[in-house]
Amino acid sequence: MIKLAAMRAELVPALDSLLALKLRQDVPAADLQAAMTYSVMAGGKRIRPLLLLAVVQTFQADLIPQSLPAAAAIELIHTYSLIHDDLPAMDNDDLRRGHATNHKKFGEAMAILAGDGLQPLAFQWLSDCRFNDTIKIKLVHELAFGAGPLNMVAGQVADMQGEQRTLTLDELKALHQRKTGALLKASLLMGAVISGIDEKRTAALSDFADHLGLAFQIKDDILDVTSTAAQLGKPVHQDQAANKNTYPSLLGLDGARSALTAELDSARHALDPLVASTDISLLAEFLTELAN
Repeated sequence: MIKLAAMRAELVPALDSLLALKLRQDVPAADLQAAMTYSVMAGGKRIRPLLLLAVVQTFQADLIPQSLPAAAAIELIHTYSLIHDDLPAMDNDDLRRGHATNHKKFGEAMAILAGDGLQPLAFQWLSDCRFNDTIKIKLVHELAFGAGPLNMVAGQVADMQGEQRTLTLDELKALHQRKTGALLKASLLMGAVISGIDEKRTAALSDFADHLGLAFQIKDDILDVTSTAAQLGKPVHQDQAANKNTYPSLLGLDGARSALTAELDSARHALDPLVASTDISLLAEFLTELAN
């Protein structure tokens, strides 16, 4: 099985090339294209597309080339969410991925429109994928469900409303399973759809995704407290300043680290039903990265 570092080295450049090419082709308006491309190509670890591709690599590696547009579509949705999260009416951030946020670079109106453009373009790309119609419909559904008002958007609403009070641990988990975890989960389940795996394996991936999403957010909360803006490429200590509910604010830093370890352990155990028939090492590497 290919290692995560090798997959990243091979597929992220291919994904970036595809993103840049298709944005040039599909967004003819120069100002809008510049704003959309600016945030999409600003860097980032491409975690969500890589999760989709890791599932395909694990179960049906020969489908990797035709899976790239679906992976690119996920990155469009993720980028749209970041552009809108950074807006003055939301988190009001000036820095993202080491660069000025979209509204600081292009103005608030163009930033809103750039996000508005990225969201439907993602579904256009999915509908153009080289898969049969049944698979394409399932891919569209998984991405829309993960990014929509039952999940990612609802999580953002809960995050904003939660600034007015202290959430319980269960409420904080529910918030982050939607705001952060849902799009990560959609990425994994879209990989499952492409790979055509059975219900038992898909259920294991779904359980894995739930714990991975929480671990990802806990790690992000910890880094907001312990890192510098230069290290993260975005402002730090913003959560505390905005009175946001985070794992360190609720559990303390040591408690948050213990919660991270617990979620990573649960994610590893979620993959146990796959071990007998599948090399899960590539998926497990995502957990190792979060642990470090």
